[in-house]
Amino acid sequence: MSTALPAPAREPAWSLSRSAIGLWTVQGVIGTLFYAVLVAVAIIVVPGDSGAPATIVRWVGPALVVLIGVVTIGVRPRLRYRVHRWEVTGDAVYTLTGWLDRTWTLVPISRIQTVDVNRGLVQQLFGLATVAVLTASSQGTVRIPHLEVEVARRVAEDLARRAEQVRDEAT
Repeated sequence: MSTALPAPAREPAWSLSRSAIGLWTVQGVIGTLFYAVLVAVAIIVVPGDSGAPATIVRWVGPALVVLIGVVTIGVRPRLRYRVHRWEVTGDAVYTLTGWLDRTWTLVPISRIQTVDVNRGLVQQLFGLATVAVLTASSQGTVRIPHLEVEVARRVAEDLARRAEQVRDEAT
């Protein structure tokens, strides 16, 4: 007999590491530089006397790059930090993600199959890691991104131990 977990009455308790803001800022800088290079190449390639296309490339292109930079470097990292939350309780792993489209994910401890800790290249530079909680459900993996490495390790070990205990109790 399975029992459904009630929907949480509050947001998860924990924010991601504050270092995530720096990571997202660096990602925004890299993305903005990529678009700036594309616009620079377009300005070089499009002849100056081609009328409307030249005007668009020379004025709209750089304006869009500036707008993208302001959003991806100045706004998005802080906003993402404010809205991404997570918590591990005695019954489940809760995550809340998204700033426009909010997504609650609740994974009962009893459904956890494996727990992994992943560290991407940029995450390593900021001392961060992602905890990936894998289940057998069609939703797949639930991720708690950008935790400090030691926190991620402790969370993963705790979840794996508790999931194993639940499986042992069920047999």
